[in-house]
Amino acid sequence: MSQDVYKQMLEVMKSRRGAYPGMDIPEFYAMVEELFTLQEAEVNNALPRKPVTAADIAKEMGRDETEIEQILEQMADKGLCTTVVDQGTRFYQGAAFMIGIFEYQFMPGRVTERDKKIARLIHDYKEAYKAKKDERPMTYPTTRVITVDKTINAGNTIHTYDQVATFIDKYDTIGVGTCFCRHEARLLDEDTHDMPMEVCMLFGQSAEYLIERLGGRKLTKQEARKVLDLTEEAGLVHMTRNTTENIAFMCNCDRWHCEVITGILKQSKPALFFSSGYLPRFDPDLCQACETCIGRCPADALVMGMADVPEVDLDRCFGCAVCATGCPEEAIGMDAKPDFPVPPKDPKELVTALKASIAS
Repeated sequence: MSQDVYKQMLEVMKSRRGAYPGMDIPEFYAMVEELFTLQEAEVNNALPRKPVTAADIAKEMGRDETEIEQILEQMADKGLCTTVVDQGTRFYQGAAFMIGIFEYQFMPGRVTERDKKIARLIHDYKEAYKAKKDERPMTYPTTRVITVDKTINAGNTIHTYDQVATFIDKYDTIGVGTCFCRHEARLLDEDTHDMPMEVCMLFGQSAEYLIERLGGRKLTKQEARKVLDLTEEAGLVHMTRNTTENIAFMCNCDRWHCEVITGILKQSKPALFFSSGYLPRFDPDLCQACETCIGRCPADALVMGMADVPEVDLDRCFGCAVCATGCPEEAIGMDAKPDFPVPPKDPKELVTALKASIAS
């Protein structure tokens, strides 16, 4: 009976797609049997990707509504599904592994023996998945960098979607949780390079779920800006989905553990798939050739030039401005790349662009 339920979960998680969907390998079953009780697995298998009520799921499964609601509440608290209240009614929604369940396990920032066990099981599954799955070449950027707008040189046109303040000002609810990539690394006893941890920001309904169920901290707009100041000082990269609207998250990423950045850096030309649309410019009169920027650059895109001024590898540079925020002489400003394409408007346009790039 239990094996049938987890076998069914394999197909369910395949259908939810995302990164690391279900794969019929031993590591999958070891992981899901630790994450989900048998009852939770049954309910997970009945949950659609669209929001539904406990009554909807109870009817679908032919079970008691109170029983199903209790299981759904338990799952939401464990980061195994999402939940939101809309106009007084609570809805639940099935989640993919990534983006979804994997992140929700680590955003609370807990360090218990069970959390360490889950981190190891998730890590083992991801490694086994990658070993068996042929890696697809990237064809279109699904994420983008947001540069540090205070470093942009005068005379550049700055779009609203290129400013982190746009998203902070737009949403009433802003939440911050533990960086899931770095926390997973910490649970695995890896070096996190003294990077700040509580810097993963969610907006709107996603933030409400983070705050209500995953121990996230609700931020005022002023507090949110202070978090961003902290990440910029540390040399983290502002990253979000490659759309101009419907932004639900802003990660602040390092070069060592971020799944997106480590994947991008395996490409021969990372800047094609991960960029803000800006490039650093160096003032030779102010630059002291201290090489601070070279050490901070997450893309290893800078080398010291013959004139004792850094030179930029345009195929690697993210345009993140980590070099500029760390320059003690303020010798670096950011300029817009000419003819850089406007990102898709929303997730629907992003999927259309991605499919078109694969077809071509």
